[in-house]
Amino acid sequence: MQLIDDLRREHELIEQVLGSLRAFVTARLAGQGDPADGARFMAFFRRYAGDFHHHKEEEVLFRALAERAELPADRGPIAALTGEHRRMTGLLDGLEGLLAAPAPSAADLHRMEALAVDYSRSLWRHIDAENSVMFPEGEERLRRFHVRDLPSRPMTAEETLAWEAGKDLVAVHPPQHDAEVHRGDGCIACPSYGTTCDGLEAEWWTDLEWEEMWERQQGD
Repeated sequence: MQLIDDLRREHELIEQVLGSLRAFVTARLAGQGDPADGARFMAFFRRYAGDFHHHKEEEVLFRALAERAELPADRGPIAALTGEHRRMTGLLDGLEGLLAAPAPSAADLHRMEALAVDYSRSLWRHIDAENSVMFPEGEERLRRFHVRDLPSRPMTAEETLAWEAGKDLVAVHPPQHDAEVHRGDGCIACPSYGTTCDGLEAEWWTDLEWEEMWERQQGD
């Protein structure tokens, strides 16, 4: 499905820029880094990751799953992932003034670091959950309802500038690895698992799917 292929490719750059953001914040903590790059990071995450990427997920993929594949939008994976988008937008709201501040205080630097760590770890795990659960399972469920493709769209001029800024930032601030972030496949990777969502099987599986699973287990 072209839309899902596009979303996966977009995840690749978003992941890299998250690592670059962490490298930039580390530099700011050491009294280095150009504050102007802070505004460029913000433009990337607002315009490209938000207005372009997250908007396509919510308004095209998630809407199709709810309206055409008859999946619940008010609970389960769709509601959980949409809620994470909102939460991460709130983290960006807190970061916005801090990233571009020319002379942040020690308290501001501490808050900047905490918000950047929370944002990057949340979005990395969110991406894992979408790549390993939402995209393959969503595509399969749409096929059951004879939906073979969904429309994507080109970037606007502003989104294109943000995309270009993201690629430049990766070159200027080589992505920093976070050894403490827990990543992986499946619902367990999702930040919402066990809190606002009980997982794919509990939220999406039909009685027939549960019966097939029990039959396979008994056959083994």
